[in-house]
Amino acid sequence: MSLDASSLPTTTEASLVPDIAEGTQSSSTPPVYDPQLHRVPWVPPVAVSAQGIYIDLEDGTRLIDAVGGAAVNCIGSGHPKVLRAVGEQLQKLTYVYNVQLLNQPSQDLAKCLISASDGAFAQCFFVSGGSEAMEAVIKLARQYFWEIGQPERKYFIARKQSYHGNCLGTLALSHHPGRRAPYEAILNHDAFHHVSPAYYKRYAKEGESEEEYVQRLADEVDANFQELGPQNVIGFAAEPVVGATQGITYAPKGYFAAISEICKKYGALLIYDEVMCGMGRMGVTYHAWQNPNSYTDGIPPDIQAVAKGLGGGYGTIGAVLLNSEVEDGLRKGSNYLQHGHTYQAYPLAAAASLAVQDVIEEDNLLDRAEKIGVYLEKRLCETLTGPDALCSPYIYDIRGGGCFWGIELQIPDPALEDQYFAKERLAARVQARAMDNGLVLIGMSGGIDGKKGDFLILSPAYNTTDSEIDELTRRLVKSIEEVLAETVFSTATS
Repeated sequence: MSLDASSLPTTTEASLVPDIAEGTQSSSTPPVYDPQLHRVPWVPPVAVSAQGIYIDLEDGTRLIDAVGGAAVNCIGSGHPKVLRAVGEQLQKLTYVYNVQLLNQPSQDLAKCLISASDGAFAQCFFVSGGSEAMEAVIKLARQYFWEIGQPERKYFIARKQSYHGNCLGTLALSHHPGRRAPYEAILNHDAFHHVSPAYYKRYAKEGESEEEYVQRLADEVDANFQELGPQNVIGFAAEPVVGATQGITYAPKGYFAAISEICKKYGALLIYDEVMCGMGRMGVTYHAWQNPNSYTDGIPPDIQAVAKGLGGGYGTIGAVLLNSEVEDGLRKGSNYLQHGHTYQAYPLAAAASLAVQDVIEEDNLLDRAEKIGVYLEKRLCETLTGPDALCSPYIYDIRGGGCFWGIELQIPDPALEDQYFAKERLAARVQARAMDNGLVLIGMSGGIDGKKGDFLILSPAYNTTDSEIDELTRRLVKSIEEVLAETVFSTATS
């Protein structure tokens, strides 16, 4: 299987499609008809089976999935315990509408999530994925203030270079220029406001300490509250570890402590989007905010969304978790959630998810994910930035934790940045070449300002072996070196 690098979208096209690798058709080739409308302007290869971290294509190619689809698959494909749980549920109950009837798998899964939250959450409810979860978060947060007699609150504050989903509400909450572009005219620009991203290495001023940087960002958030009227703000929403728009970045220590104090001062909600980084992805703990690496200074949110690793690819599911204060506000008001979907708390998805969480606990995969992170970081640093690494001048940063890692590329000569980021799209080329080399990863653009900043994402399953980490690292390095040889290196020697 070969992916033709000549078919990369133009800069304009690239802003309208997901930042992923080029396909099999050149721009001069008439489009191939396919009955399914795709998310990319080409026809992707067809996968026919998968086991563990390996995916088999219809042409016989075997791939290593180093990114879990999109940070979804956390225990590998084909796990017998999950397959058995889904099969048994199929024999018992496939569907009930949760406005009319409850089902036992979703009840058990809710208890599992609440018990793993260290007392932070009192209740939860289920949806069908991450975008739905964050859309429901927006509505729940608004309903809470409506219930407690503060209907004037209508504003959300989020961060630039953030991504919270592909529904109209979540796109407005997000700050992903490419994904917003076609819908900008119909997005809500009144209720959603954005402040600076929080990534010290990239955005700190020269000579600015981490403490000074945190204070500057906190002052900006406070000023935004003041501008909107503190009594009018519903909450502040953020990813504890930013995934799709920046390539696994997180705030310096003290940032979330400062933001939490601002929210408390003005009576606003602190909202976390852990759709990508949650459910064990960062290792050690289920939630990123619980992690000893202190991604949020150990501060829990008032409301949180999770998805991807919840179902692990075995069920289409997401969840919204709320603390006792939000629960109490709803209970003293209407006493029910004024939001829902047809497949909310779907029994098959809940049964699959419960089995996935059982596997994570029984096989001690939270600790294994942490160990994978330590080993993967070591291998990435050795092979990409070590003294003998050809790629070293072109690697800006290797960052992450557990089973969630980002590799940001750079061009040492600033005069060539536009050529290789905006036109050549290095990360997309690396993703395409990696596919040719039997490796699935994500390559995205725009991590710095929506246009510049190419990065790669790795998010392997929590039970990936060390030898598999070695092999995926080898294929990754090979892919980067080959792309650099065809682009940057060739320019330098011409």
